[in-house]
Amino acid sequence: MKGPGFFEADGRQMSKGAILLLMGPFFLLVFVAFLYPLGNLLSISVLEPTPTLANYERVFDNPIYATVLLRTFRIALLVSILSLVLSLPVAVLMANSRGPKAVLITACILLPFWSSVLVRTAAWAILLQRNGMVNGFLQAIGLTSEPLRLLYTQGAVVVAMTHVLMPFMVLPIYGALRNIPPAYNRAAAICGAGPLRTFWEVTLPLAMPGIIGGFILVFLTALGYFITPSLLGSPQEMMIATLISQQMRENLDWPFAAALVGVLTLIVTVITLIFSKVFQFDRMMGGRA
Repeated sequence: MKGPGFFEADGRQMSKGAILLLMGPFFLLVFVAFLYPLGNLLSISVLEPTPTLANYERVFDNPIYATVLLRTFRIALLVSILSLVLSLPVAVLMANSRGPKAVLITACILLPFWSSVLVRTAAWAILLQRNGMVNGFLQAIGLTSEPLRLLYTQGAVVVAMTHVLMPFMVLPIYGALRNIPPAYNRAAAICGAGPLRTFWEVTLPLAMPGIIGGFILVFLTALGYFITPSLLGSPQEMMIATLISQQMRENLDWPFAAALVGVLTLIVTVITLIFSKVFQFDRMMGGRA
């Protein structure tokens, strides 16, 4: 008996040639817009003009670059955890809402996509400056007697990145919650489980694919984030993307910048493979073992 294949609307199975023809433009776009430029850039890191690994040795020999890498991972992890904590209640509310309420919540989540990251980051810079709204509010309620240094700090970077990346956490969790049959919650209630226990033992495990998917998406995106750390962070607390830009634009050291890109790409690939192996996404999403 043949396994499941790719079917047309009338139920007939498409040939492998037709599938390749349909997927061809996508693979061509990935090659032209991503694989070829990345491969060309990585080749610069080992050819100057003879083959060498000196640029990669610089990455690990100098403790400054290791510190930047560790800081990047710490900030990305903080942003991912904070996004998850803030996004889970919003996603649950979206999944349980209907009518105008659901439309309003969805609009609030999708509204940030209508403006650029640069605009949202600039808005945070205005809010967090010494004479901004946040400092004004803290002084008005008596928590501080003078303006605090909120801008150009790691906290400002974490808060702004969380705001920018939260939709990428909310939407996967919302999709997973919407796919849970309502009968499961009713069955748990019939068995005597309260709302909290039902959420913890029924809803949360079934929503885990969306939670893990959103967490990985936010974490990997935060690793290579550039605009927000550049505008809101300080030079003493730069992230890896800012360091790469500095090596390219200010130092004109393209081979070393390419080596940094290579290290970051390798780390992201390893993390993705580990997550895929540990959490077994094919089973979680209903695939075959």
